[in-house]
Amino acid sequence: MLHNWLEACHGYFPKAAQFFAPERIVLAKGSTSSIERKTLIESVCSVYPNADIDKCLDTAHNRVDLQTKDPLELHLRGKRTLVFGEHKSAVRLSSEEGNTCPNYWHFSPYGFCPHSCHYCYLAGTQGIRFSPTVKIFLNLEEILSEIDRVARELAEPTAFYLGKLQDGLALDPLTGYSRALVSFFASHPYARMTLLTKSAEVTNLLDLDHRGNTILSWSLNPAEVINHFETNTPQLHERIEAMKACADAGYPIRAVIMPVIPVTEWQSIYDRFLEKLLIQVQLERVTLGGVCIYRAALDLMERKLGKDNAISQALSTGGERCADGRARYPKSLRVEMYGHIIKKIRLLRPDLTIGLCLEENSVFEALDLTESIGRCNCVL
Repeated sequence: MLHNWLEACHGYFPKAAQFFAPERIVLAKGSTSSIERKTLIESVCSVYPNADIDKCLDTAHNRVDLQTKDPLELHLRGKRTLVFGEHKSAVRLSSEEGNTCPNYWHFSPYGFCPHSCHYCYLAGTQGIRFSPTVKIFLNLEEILSEIDRVARELAEPTAFYLGKLQDGLALDPLTGYSRALVSFFASHPYARMTLLTKSAEVTNLLDLDHRGNTILSWSLNPAEVINHFETNTPQLHERIEAMKACADAGYPIRAVIMPVIPVTEWQSIYDRFLEKLLIQVQLERVTLGGVCIYRAALDLMERKLGKDNAISQALSTGGERCADGRARYPKSLRVEMYGHIIKKIRLLRPDLTIGLCLEENSVFEALDLTESIGRCNCVL
């Protein structure tokens, strides 16, 4: 059942990934250990002929020197650097504490992403903060073998999430990995894939026999929020068109509206956004979430946007560092925003399952939503 990715991606040739133009490509430890890996690297490098290529074959993927100590410059250089390597612990069980996250299995054929969302909480995590490069891991067959082992040991339908530590599709035009992943999960008796993305490039997915075992989720926000806070990402209408195409191909489709941001006139802005989304796309689940950001990521955002942006303003008016170490809006604002959005969703789609991401029990209780605890995006 485990196929070499070259077989699953037979005939596939890399194409430039939208919103990504690396200036430097690094070949890290393990990247050239097989003919298949060398072949993929050569093909991707041919897509970016102007990029500098550095062989650092004794350097781990998360130890690449970007030659700066300044956090913002480190972040910006990382977004322009593509690292090839291998990830020996790419399949993990999340271990969230201090919130209602059900915890779930996730896996990483990629690390970080080329997008430039100013609120990105990943930018403040220890694993990314000191190594903010865009990574492609070449040991995909080993990763799938580990998923197979875990899933068979659990012996029940189990979601494996692609999107916790990366965008699940942003680099897919380069690798064609989706063709191997969807085929693997389609044929597995227990393992299922849940994937989160902002990408609009879904061509690789549309002709695959997924058998309903891959659930596709899009991270969405109103166009007004995307334009200000999600630079270097596809526009809302592009994401919706991608969702529709995948829905037409039979994939179960979900949406993650996160982080909701209290921009001026947010009520009418989110109302119009929901009307557009829910009329055009038949969703099976929607998950809402607010900002949940670490100090280092907040500092990066404020260096880019200043401290007068809508997120920082909301955090400064009673925001709190919660039990999981993240900063959030005041609970009253989160309840107000979620409540307004939920009311609109239920008006348009009374049957739609609604969950909350990385929230506290008291917020679910305030919204009369306790039955939805654990019924969020990343799990079946």
